[in-house]
Parts: sequence; C-alpha cells; structure tokens
Amino acid sequence: MIRTTATIDESTKTTNGRRAYLATLTSDLGPLIAALIAISIVLSFLTPSFLTASNLTNVIIQTSVIGIAAVGGTFVIITGGIDLSVGSVVALAGMIAAQVMTGKPVDAVAGGLIGIAVALAVGLIVGAVNGASVTWLRLVPFIVTLATLASVRGLTLAVSDGVTKYGFPKSFDFLGSGAIAGIRVPVFAMLLMFVLGHIVLRQTTFGHQVFAVGGNREAARLAGIPVKKVLFLVYVISGLSAAVAGVVLAGRLDSALPSAANGLELQVIAGIVVGGTSLAGGRGSIVGTLVGVLLIGVINNGLTLLGVNPFYTQFIQGVVIFAAVLLDALSQRRRRV
Repeated sequence: MIRTTATIDESTKTTNGRRAYLATLTSDLGPLIAALIAISIVLSFLTPSFLTASNLTNVIIQTSVIGIAAVGGTFVIITGGIDLSVGSVVALAGMIAAQVMTGKPVDAVAGGLIGIAVALAVGLIVGAVNGASVTWLRLVPFIVTLATLASVRGLTLAVSDGVTKYGFPKSFDFLGSGAIAGIRVPVFAMLLMFVLGHIVLRQTTFGHQVFAVGGNREAARLAGIPVKKVLFLVYVISGLSAAVAGVVLAGRLDSALPSAANGLELQVIAGIVVGGTSLAGGRGSIVGTLVGVLLIGVINNGLTLLGVNPFYTQFIQGVVIFAAVLLDALSQRRRRV
C-alpha cells in the first residue's frame, strides 16, 4: 500500500511538473509564434512567391545549418556562457573532412563515413578546448570563444590554402542534399537534432544540471552538482553541433569553402536569444530556439524576396538581437522586483 501511494505521489509530481513546464513554454513562446505568423502573413501579401511550397522548403533548408548549430549553443547560453566560435567550427569541420575525402582514393561509402567521423572529431576537439579553457583555466567564455573564432578560421584558411575543395562521395553529400520520401535530409537532420536536444535538456539529469548551473552556479555546487563537468560538456555539445552543421553545409554545396559560415555565429545567437533563452542563464528551451531560428530564417528570406540590399539584412539581424536582449533584460528586472 505504501508503494502504491508513493507511486501515485510521484506520478502527480511528474504531471504537475509537465503542466508547469507547458504553461511556462506557452507563455514564453506565445508572442514569438504570433510574431512568426504575423510576419509570414505580411510577406505573403508583399510577395506572392513567399507562401509557395518550394520557397517554404527552401526556408527550412537554408535555416537547417543555423538550427543545428543553435541546438548546442542553447545549452551553452542556458549555463550563462556563450560560444562565438560556431561559424569557424562549421567551416573547419567541413574543410578537414574535405581534405580527408579528396586526398586519397577511397571507397565511396567508406570515404563519406570517414569524412563525417573526422568532421565530428574536429568539433569535439574544439569544443573540448573551449570547455577546458572556461572551466579549468577559468577564462571568460566571450574572450575564449572569440579567440577560438579567429584561430580556427585562420586554421581553415591555412589548411585549405584559401582554395575551395569539392567533389565528395555521395554518402557524404547525402546529409546535405539527399532526400527521404521526397523530403530533404537537412530537414530531418535539423528536426532530429532538436528532438535529441529537447530530450537531453528536459528529460535527463544532465539537462536539469544545466539549468541549475545557469540559475545559480554556487548553489548548484553546494547541492553537489559537478559544475565544471557540466560546463565542459555543454561546450563539447556546442562543438559537436557545429560539426554536424558543417557536414550538412558541405554536403549541400558539395564543396568546402574557406569562408563558409562566416558570420554564422550572429545568426545562431540571434535565433537562440529571440527564442527566449536568457543570456543571463538559467532559462530557455530547445523548442523556443527552433521557433527563433525559423523566425530569423523567414525574415532573411522575406528580405531577399523583396530585393532588399543584403547589407541591410545584417543590420536588421543586429536590431533583432538588440530587441531580444532588451526584452530579456526587462524581463529579468521584473522577476527581481
């Protein structure tokens, strides 16, 4: 009888926790989803080609690289950190994989798998360097990842001699340009990354630890949470996510460019912050990041269809980031009061 009562109590707690999470998620994402719908409606009137199936598919494919990289970035920002190196990691992962695949004649299938494995290893190494620098060397995340951004981009140029590499095995290109049941693989890859990220963040002990560290690092330490380990792992996850994005991008283009993903980190941060993840740490969601990334993608696509000068696109992205940070700051102040 005691076991039955305990089971019921545990089930009630779980149900209440889920309801509280859904209520919070709905209140946070409601305005964002409304903005996405409103902007889409406006663009459908301004340019008839916006709501076509081919264009909407194109929007998702174009945002897939940003979205995949943003999954790992969400973990980092929830802990109160930041990763500015994602764009450079995307480029380096694709370039190193290209060097391996085009350097020697290998089996088409094996060559592609080796290229993917090498790209993931690159992301793992860079993420580990960032994580170790932030945790054990106690360096500021902004400075560490800014230095990584520059050094990794320089390494990409050095490795490639500034030359574009192209002509990859089909098994490698499949992740970027293949299709399953008529749906492009990058769409599946992005959705899979978001689903995995959501499960890890919301359904695992590690995910709860990520929020605890971001909410109050000292309290988390006193509660027995391995703060350094958590911080190290979120940067590793960010590096791996960027590497997956690098594979998708290189596969989609069937080429690795030294300048690939230049400025991608701004779009990644914009999508995460617009999606409701607080730069102060302790608050955010993978679902919010997905909506935020789609919103950024829709805005970029709409500006392109309207023939707006590309230079203004970056300006508008900056304005969107500023507005999101301002709203987050105001929300933090209200919570303190």
